[in-house]
Amino acid sequence: MALAPYASDPTRSRGRRFEEAPTPHRSAFQRDRDRIVHSTAFRRLVYKTQVFLNHEGDLFRTRMTHSIEVAQLGRSIARPLGLDEDLVEAIALAHDLGHTPFGHAGQDALDECMGPYGGFEHNLQSLRVVDQLEERYPRFDGLNLSFETREGILKHCSHANAERLEAREPGGVGRRFLDRTQPSLEAQLCNLADEIAYNAHDVDDGLRSGLITREQLESVPLFEGYLREVVRAHPTLAGRRLAYEVIRLMLSAQVHDVIDTTGQALRDEAPRDADAVRAATPLVRFSADMRRGSTELKRFLFQNLYRHPQVMETTGLAKQMVRELFAAYLACPTDMPAAYASQDDLPRAIADYIAGMTDRFAGREHGRLTGKRLLAT
Repeated sequence: MALAPYASDPTRSRGRRFEEAPTPHRSAFQRDRDRIVHSTAFRRLVYKTQVFLNHEGDLFRTRMTHSIEVAQLGRSIARPLGLDEDLVEAIALAHDLGHTPFGHAGQDALDECMGPYGGFEHNLQSLRVVDQLEERYPRFDGLNLSFETREGILKHCSHANAERLEAREPGGVGRRFLDRTQPSLEAQLCNLADEIAYNAHDVDDGLRSGLITREQLESVPLFEGYLREVVRAHPTLAGRRLAYEVIRLMLSAQVHDVIDTTGQALRDEAPRDADAVRAATPLVRFSADMRRGSTELKRFLFQNLYRHPQVMETTGLAKQMVRELFAAYLACPTDMPAAYASQDDLPRAIADYIAGMTDRFAGREHGRLTGKRLLAT
């Protein structure tokens, strides 16, 4: 399918940090996608927490299944808008490569530990993984991805970190955070697909876990409206099938809403090319009603699932594990592999090592170094 003029064109990519000859049968963005799928960091995502730890159930989402769902939603929206699906998929599959074990709890704890040393941002860590930490190629560190994929991976960035990136790579992926411009439409789309995916699958996982109930969700207009629709069409439907159908309709409605609302925004703005997109306001968006519904659902999940006492108990233990791992390695760097222990910037090397751990490896390491068993990882 032909790309729209405002899409990211792989033949006009801003290139890679280390020049490479193009491949004959893959675009630059397809090549990025393939490199991400074959990376060590991507494989680790299968044992990294989304909300529920791996040992709590075989069917709960992990960082990997979340990333795949974001990619699927992103491609479904990209095609009717004429955007580059391969770039969307590459960004979606890579956006969480830098996430710590134990989800946001691990990230918050590692940021706290790294406070005196420049902090920790998981988006920046994802970029660090693909730029430096992967070791697969003879001529360069990292995966040497295209500018457009790297730009999409870095969804958020503090001003201080953007300045550091700009100093190392003038006019590179940190520049837009200083200029307050936008990334490509494909990157904007992945950001919204991420929100759609985690809202939907956290409802599913929350119901499966029993920590939230259908009755509670009936207070959320976005869920309640589609529940009524399903009950009207299928009066005898119950249990998992009922929940699946409500979530399916909710997902479909959000996808169609983004396509319609973004399509209208693009017609109104009429960007002539991908560079014009960067100078405009964000163009990939929900309608006002759907934005309100999505925000209300997010607020419900925050209050009733992410802050549920059972989740909070696990969160507290996970934070303790990360803090104690960091302290142990800081006190005795040789407890890490030599490649990390020998780094000049020891705190950053420790953060790299911990962030790269799966939940279960972090649990084993914590037990080895402290003699404690806090979580059944």
